[in-house]
Amino acid sequence: MKKLFCTAAAALALPAMAQAHFLLEYTTDTLIEAPGDVPVKLIFWHPFENGHVMDLEKPQEFYVIHNGEKTDLLDTLEPIRFSSPENEGAAFQGSVQVKRSGDYMMVTVPQPYYEESEDIYIQQITKAFLNRNELPTDWMNPAGLSTEIVPLNKPYNIIAGSTFTGQVLANGEPVADAEIEIEYMAAKPSFDSHASSEPSVSPMPGGAVVAISDANGYFSFGVPKAGYWGFAALGAGPETEHEGKELSQDAVIWIRAWDME
Repeated sequence: MKKLFCTAAAALALPAMAQAHFLLEYTTDTLIEAPGDVPVKLIFWHPFENGHVMDLEKPQEFYVIHNGEKTDLLDTLEPIRFSSPENEGAAFQGSVQVKRSGDYMMVTVPQPYYEESEDIYIQQITKAFLNRNELPTDWMNPAGLSTEIVPLNKPYNIIAGSTFTGQVLANGEPVADAEIEIEYMAAKPSFDSHASSEPSVSPMPGGAVVAISDANGYFSFGVPKAGYWGFAALGAGPETEHEGKELSQDAVIWIRAWDME
């Protein structure tokens, strides 16, 4: 759990910031039927509580992996202002071209964000997934990132009430004792207004929901509700300093759960 004890202490001192920061790669759908461009929003936010929006700089990298091939998507990004009931902040809207069948693993490597209240930088390296025509191709493969969570369950059709298991990696090696914050996307972004919707549930009592990885980097979570779930392995990455200050290099993954009908 490396450097996260000071972060946790800062969160205790600031109850309004107790919920987790999460970088979103949000699409309205994860299962894509027709070929075309799928809009995606990149937002640094507190989606469980529909809270504070952090300003997001243009990422260092934004790309998609399909059938093992990497396609750069930085040129698709356009700056927007995203608003929640608390404030508004800089965000981006881009697109992923989905043509052939298979998985489309979206990856964002953001610029480190300075969190003034904790006097640290945060860099959330984030993955999310689309699929066309139910053909699995890439979801189970590491993306070769400095830190990432590799899913052991197909991440775009998790059954609500089942479990999700992931493995935390840093430079391809398992990360033991990683602290993983878990967040439900209770409020969803709107593509029409660049604003958040009303949250569907309230944050859990007791603060952030947390799991700890085992000696081989694995963790599991019982998914209680359909929707989008985010997992952030805090400080799991190899980089620990940026511009002379502490850096929390986090691995983030988003999954989509569904109710059985």
